[in-house]
Amino acid sequence: MFAIFVPPLRERRPDILLLADHFLDKFSHEHRKNVKRISTPAIDMLMAYHWPGNVRELENAIERAVVVCDGQVVHAHHLPPTLQTAEATGTAISVTLDDALAAFEKDTIQDSLKSARGNRAKAARLLGTTARIFNYKVRKHGVDWRRFRP
Repeated sequence: MFAIFVPPLRERRPDILLLADHFLDKFSHEHRKNVKRISTPAIDMLMAYHWPGNVRELENAIERAVVVCDGQVVHAHHLPPTLQTAEATGTAISVTLDDALAAFEKDTIQDSLKSARGNRAKAARLLGTTARIFNYKVRKHGVDWRRFRP
């Protein structure tokens, strides 16, 4: 008999995204949901968390997110409260409401551009706004819409 050392998940950051994508596919099929991806802020939360429960905790977090998700994208608010509590994760940051709303708005704009494959008019329609307002917000947040084109 010999021992195999596997470092904790917190020391294998690149594995978090691979495992999260795997669990997302697994639980999307298992729960018959059409969840396709994880938003950037949710990924940031997954990467910042210290994962005391290792892979099993990540698996449970992704399953919960898939179950409560009401669309095709897992957002930060779909993740368990333990990941959302900055004090529990050791990632406490001070952010203003304006900064938080701006980050959410930018993420939503990027999600719509991904869905519309870089077509700004279509992305604006997806968000229920005009092309003029959408283009203003794209410039305001410095989003490069060209990178979403095929």
